[in-house]
Amino acid sequence: MDSRPPTPETRNRVSPVWIIFAVIHIGFLARLLPFITSGGVLSDIRLYREWAYQALNDGVWQGIDAAWVYPVGALVPMLFATVLGPQLYQLTWFLLFAVLNAAGVAALIRTPSRQRFLAAYWWLAATALLGPVAVGRLDGLTAPMVIVGILLLGTKPVAASLILSAATWVKVWPAAVLLAAVVTLRSRVRIVLAGAALSIGIAAVVVLFGDLRNLTSFLGAQGARGMQLEAPLSTPGVWQAITGSSGAVIFEDDEINTMEVRGALSAQVAALMSPLLAVALVLTAALVAFALRRGAPPERVLAAGSLALVSTLVVFNKVGSPQFMLWIAAVIAAGMVLDTHANWRFPAIAMLVTAGLTTLVYPIFYDALRFDLSPAIAAVLTVRNLLVICIFGWSLVQLGRLSRHSGSAR
Repeated sequence: MDSRPPTPETRNRVSPVWIIFAVIHIGFLARLLPFITSGGVLSDIRLYREWAYQALNDGVWQGIDAAWVYPVGALVPMLFATVLGPQLYQLTWFLLFAVLNAAGVAALIRTPSRQRFLAAYWWLAATALLGPVAVGRLDGLTAPMVIVGILLLGTKPVAASLILSAATWVKVWPAAVLLAAVVTLRSRVRIVLAGAALSIGIAAVVVLFGDLRNLTSFLGAQGARGMQLEAPLSTPGVWQAITGSSGAVIFEDDEINTMEVRGALSAQVAALMSPLLAVALVLTAALVAFALRRGAPPERVLAAGSLALVSTLVVFNKVGSPQFMLWIAAVIAAGMVLDTHANWRFPAIAMLVTAGLTTLVYPIFYDALRFDLSPAIAAVLTVRNLLVICIFGWSLVQLGRLSRHSGSAR
């Protein structure tokens, strides 16, 4: 971690960071103006608005008195975005996104240094490249929360645990970072207790106003899904559908609004994904623990371990939504602060390329892929998925290196 004191040169870089932040977010706002002026919304925000007003107008509270695909905490930002009314729902959502992203950037440059500014510039670049999914999905809110949480773990573990736990109750993926923290940090008891206290409070609200069974309904919501088109392990099936071999086809599931690979071995692969993901998480967590036991610096293990565990959630997932790239990007941004920037050069560069390719696939050329089975766009998707797998592999190699170097130094 870069602990050098700030210099006049690094202090002067604060303004350019915020200027770039403003330019990027003004660009987002300009892109959203047609939706804002017409009372429309972008992407999945249509569902968020629908669920929010079902709660406020019809008394149907998702995750409380009805089973839901998301953890119940996802209701909080959805309801918050109603404060200016349904016509300005998109604007309010954007403002919430901008405020949380500003918090993430502020955490990255909290103590000015060259390394921290590089991480902030990198995060803004990744956010810009993933623009449509960053500003149009819940993950755009949880990603900066994870950056803040990771960077607070060393000094304020209770506050960090509360932030990461709150993010987990919005989207599940930050739980992987919490797992890395519990494995690597001496403050693990405080981290667990803080997270448990928040979770108990949320459970109490659900019991008081609804049905406790709905609290965990999101855990089984993906169970019946097939292999989504963009998932890394769906790549062979996509090419089978394009070449017309093995009976594979691309199927549009209108009920859950997703494109899936059907036929060939897709059903068998989908059935194996949940147990495979569980095993992969356990083995990755064991590797994180081994690196720590060998005497590796906890902060470096936390960074590499968080990336490894979050990447595991992406690589071994039957769902391959483009916003998943925000998960990896958030951890890389924090990792560039906790470790040296030079050590993280490969995942940083690979992730920027991955982000650009992701946006090319969705939303720019998605119709050409799902309806026309374009080999060119499938090739772009294949390279994107290979890069994701390479980032996952790099994180495992990094943990291995930490284990070996620390062991040999003893």
